[in-house]
Amino acid sequence: MAKAVAIDEPRNGKGNSIQLVQVEGFLEVARRGSVSRAAEALFITQPTLTARLHGLERELGTPLFLRTPHGMRLTDAGKAWVPYAERALRALSEGRDALEQVMTASAGHLVLAAAPAVSTYVLPQLLEKYVAAHPRVEVSVRTGHSEDVVELVLRDEVHIGLGRAIRHPDLELRPFHTEELVLVTAPDHQFTTRRSVTMAEVAQQKLIMFDRTSSYYEITQAAFLSSGTMLRGLMELDSIEAAKKMVERGLGVALLPRTAVAREVEGRTLRAVRMKDAPPMHNSIVAYRRRDAGKPEGIVAAFLALLNTIE
Repeated sequence: MAKAVAIDEPRNGKGNSIQLVQVEGFLEVARRGSVSRAAEALFITQPTLTARLHGLERELGTPLFLRTPHGMRLTDAGKAWVPYAERALRALSEGRDALEQVMTASAGHLVLAAAPAVSTYVLPQLLEKYVAAHPRVEVSVRTGHSEDVVELVLRDEVHIGLGRAIRHPDLELRPFHTEELVLVTAPDHQFTTRRSVTMAEVAQQKLIMFDRTSSYYEITQAAFLSSGTMLRGLMELDSIEAAKKMVERGLGVALLPRTAVAREVEGRTLRAVRMKDAPPMHNSIVAYRRRDAGKPEGIVAAFLALLNTIE
């Protein structure tokens, strides 16, 4: 006669949470029909496995096995629970694999945020290398001004932010690129016939500026202010690309990030001109991470390591 495996009532009327080893033990006994053979397969003692089964039954509130002369047989409740136990075990196994992939940077989802100039002129070469080295990692990029990027990092909506140096007590900043502003003109501009020009001469030109909210705008204004030079006229645009087009058309000159004009200078649709008396005009680009994010690992560590390769 079949006999239900005994279940002890929990002392406080509530079971403990189900443990992975209990689920593994249940499925092994269900497959083998024997506690002793299942215990041997799991490399544990029979009393240990029996205790795990009892604990699982207490948690579920019903017998899962019948003890028969031919071994352990599932109750109706046990049969009903098998697919859920298998699904839970499979989910945990897949979770372990996913975690291992993220930690080894072989797979996962990396979420970045970057300021417009960074996402347009600096980030592409980084992502080209990153994707080539980690083809199974999905990468998402959100853009916004550096202040917006900082907020995304602080709200823990992205893993890493890239932008100008903005200090915040909850952020860790990692400088990785120094962007230089260079004077560019149309190919047929009078400045291109000379080895260098002065800031006073530049100030007499129509100076094309971009994005009043950017640090580049502030750097340009501060440079002319510190030299005591008054600008004759300004044309203010909302993007670097728009500024480049205006310069190419001969509508003025501009101080633009070197990486942003590298292709045009190489293709000779723009010409770079040296200003001999200009102060250094540089902008430090940094990576932001939350200080409480812990030591970077896996896909995050792999991306941060690439920052040192920026040319």
